[in-house]
Amino acid sequence: MEQVKVIPVELPGQMQAFVDLPWKIYARDPQWVPPLKKEVARLLDPQAHPFWKFAQRRLFLAQRGPEIVGRIAGIVDHNYNRFHDERMGIWGFFECADDPEAAGALLAAASDWVRGQGMAFIRGPLNPSTNYESGMLVEGFEQPPVFMMSYNPPYYPGLVEAQGFTKEKDLLAFRVERGWQPPAWVNRLARRIINKSNIQMRPFRIKDIYTEMNYVKEIYHEAWFDNWGFVPMTDAEINDMGRHLVRILEPDLCFFLVDGGEPVGVGMVVDDIYPLLKRFNGKVGLLGWLKYLLHKREITGWRGLIFGIRKKYQQQGLPLVAFDYLYRLLMENPKYSRYQYIELGWNLEDNDLINQWYIDGGAKVNKRFRLYRKELTA
Repeated sequence: MEQVKVIPVELPGQMQAFVDLPWKIYARDPQWVPPLKKEVARLLDPQAHPFWKFAQRRLFLAQRGPEIVGRIAGIVDHNYNRFHDERMGIWGFFECADDPEAAGALLAAASDWVRGQGMAFIRGPLNPSTNYESGMLVEGFEQPPVFMMSYNPPYYPGLVEAQGFTKEKDLLAFRVERGWQPPAWVNRLARRIINKSNIQMRPFRIKDIYTEMNYVKEIYHEAWFDNWGFVPMTDAEINDMGRHLVRILEPDLCFFLVDGGEPVGVGMVVDDIYPLLKRFNGKVGLLGWLKYLLHKREITGWRGLIFGIRKKYQQQGLPLVAFDYLYRLLMENPKYSRYQYIELGWNLEDNDLINQWYIDGGAKVNKRFRLYRKELTA
């Protein structure tokens, strides 16, 4: 067997191989959902995506003989390191055949590169930060992935752990099925909170998307400021997110909890469009809109994308108000009669307060994602 070579991505053909590799890795995996190749390339393009205005990256391919068998990115997020006063390197966008030698060579290449940038430890997978796809799936392989959540073969954790990477933090996803019946006290308490505090629900104003996304950013930053791994999003990043999400946003499902007209909490729930992406197979093409119209009814689930409450209101039980609101939409609005589930997350495994709110409301942990860490010697 020929030895593995690690090649820095420098030429257009190598970049195309980097983007195309998952189609080889997941060729026989019925759960995998192909991303849009154009969007992957854009996310990795330092000239196109706002993340790279404050971050650096180096891409690598693993080649055994003539065959590309793996890929990885080494990343330095300067915003994160300034915010936390750390020297963290990142590995991400990892895909690999079941080949321990190739995986070891890729992880070593990413580690060596971030060490060369002065980093003291490396964490991953992050694609490319906690504000995007995060973590490696370690539990929940029997269920398909949902929109903007990670997926990987079951053998990936073994490849990573064999190279001396250890668990740093787990991220949890929660699922609620259509047949779910919240405990009676959830509705009673939600009504009591609304009546006592004058909290109301306000749907997103889609026509004013950038103003609304600025509210999202403010609440998200205040709610998550003290959380492990948090890094603020820039205005350019949040606006970029808004531009992409506006095509699939439903005003009722993206909402603010307001007190006297002031947004004090936000929930963003979007269609789980992954069943449709399977049909696109990486390319929207000229018939993309027609496919969307023909097969839209295959979308039968929601992804809970963002939920946050301003600090002042975090002890008032507002997650239950949001739960009650979404439950009423799902059960009472004919528009949503075909929807069968919602996946919420991710949440940090030790975010006990919000995790308990979810569990008390009837949600169940259905997936676990892991972030790994390794110290870098001088």
